[in-house]
Amino acid sequence: MAPASKSPYEILLYYKYVTIRNPEACARAQRELCERLGLTGRIIIAHEGINGTVEGTREATQAYIDEMTSKCPFRTIHWKRSEGTGNAFPRLSVRVRPEIVSLHLPRRSDVDPRTTTGTRLSPDELRAWYARGDDFVVIDMRNDYEHKVGKFAGSICPPMKNFRDLPNVLPALKPYARRRVVTVCTGGVRCEKASGYLKKKGFRDVYQLDGGIVSYMERYPGHDFEGALYVFDGRTTMAFDPKKGKRTIIGSCESCGTQTERYHDCANPSCLVQMLVCTACAERTADHTCSSKCARARSRALA
Repeated sequence: MAPASKSPYEILLYYKYVTIRNPEACARAQRELCERLGLTGRIIIAHEGINGTVEGTREATQAYIDEMTSKCPFRTIHWKRSEGTGNAFPRLSVRVRPEIVSLHLPRRSDVDPRTTTGTRLSPDELRAWYARGDDFVVIDMRNDYEHKVGKFAGSICPPMKNFRDLPNVLPALKPYARRRVVTVCTGGVRCEKASGYLKKKGFRDVYQLDGGIVSYMERYPGHDFEGALYVFDGRTTMAFDPKKGKRTIIGSCESCGTQTERYHDCANPSCLVQMLVCTACAERTADHTCSSKCARARSRALA
């Protein structure tokens, strides 16, 4: 359960790899349901399943869960619930795509999480591994800008701009093919597909963190995961304060080096990179760019 909150709003994060024979019809039904309940957010539907993040009043999100779990394909969805703001999403978007999280593999080498995945590892089991000092490697399957603000201590964070870059970084992960590895991501949808991909590529002992990092942070705040969790909504980051002591901040301003968890869009309008910029630097100027190339592009645009 999520921590008690005075906010009347709640955000649901969920996914399910399950066969959806008519994604277009499912998308229409999802749009109608969300509009009726006043939910905003993003939902992606494909033949391989559904992946969504929605926000609404707590009554509306519970009604959404009740409606979804009354349908056979979605009865076993693992719902991740967190405090909302009421404006985490500007609108509702429901889209049909080839994959609910894109690897863009050739069909002959595609990964189907409905049939091939790593062993599910609960947050309790992973915490026990850490506590005992077991031999394992955490491989973070998120994008590189997400690692900057939070990650498991000692984890392997391959430099991926997008999840579809996983095949490109595979050679750097090969040294861990004979180790016990745990794939992790925000809510589980990426690390589930990634675990299957690693198994197909010869990794022998592969696990996936069930429910993702958000489930681990909620259950064990201040343990093993350092910093905050990047989220794809208006909050940008979320964190849980530890029961004892202060929360660790690992993010640093890319301009002055001050500790921060504040993301800022690159000032080059054609660049989509998000960078960490502290409040003081952001107030001093809005011209922060992620690279010299973007700085030159910004200068030309202003000339």
